[in-house]
Amino acid sequence: MIAIVRFQTAAYVRSLRILPPLLVIVLIVFLMLLQRPGGPKAAELAVGTFGDVAAFMFPVWAWAARGLLDTPPDEQRALTASTARRRSAPVWAGLSAAYLVNLGLGLVALAAPLVHAISLGSPGSAVVAGCALTALVAAAGTLLGAWTSRAVLPSSGTSLLTLLGGAAALILLGLGPLAPLSVPMIDWLRAAHDGPDVFVSDFSGIALHLSLWTGLVGAAYIATDRFRS
Repeated sequence: MIAIVRFQTAAYVRSLRILPPLLVIVLIVFLMLLQRPGGPKAAELAVGTFGDVAAFMFPVWAWAARGLLDTPPDEQRALTASTARRRSAPVWAGLSAAYLVNLGLGLVALAAPLVHAISLGSPGSAVVAGCALTALVAAAGTLLGAWTSRAVLPSSGTSLLTLLGGAAALILLGLGPLAPLSVPMIDWLRAAHDGPDVFVSDFSGIALHLSLWTGLVGAAYIATDRFRS
């Protein structure tokens, strides 16, 4: 499986499909560096940026995951599936490769928040929570992208519309009584902007919600492998 992960990651990078999401992230990081938080609450504002970055990156991570999973042509996917020792190996490898790439993109996106938080003296526990939030949301975004990949939705137009619609639907679900079915974006944004103490105290509940959502959606995706051989 490690060989498949390396192959898919290298193919994604060499095909330059990584450039569009990477350029978008670099542009946002540049703009954030120019708009350094200031004032007496600068340290709190810096912590709030972690929540903003996670919310912005969620659809970007889905976009990147979709691009990576769609990089191998159908013939290559069929060959990989036929030579893999385990039937589920290509699926796990694809998800792993997409998640690793998204973690790399997340590190780029965290450049500005980390610089601001450390230089402004934000609490270390809040900084750690912000980094952990990034890793958890990256996993959720990866699965959204996987569900819109060519293996599930062969039409590229339908796939893109589903990705955009799915991200919008999850945000809207989070505003109503069906919020438990969505990613807790509203919760982590509110907690991050209510101050470091609130962010740290609420993080465990947010992390549990994200973990459960990711686990259930991921299990459903793995289970549909029998339709994507």
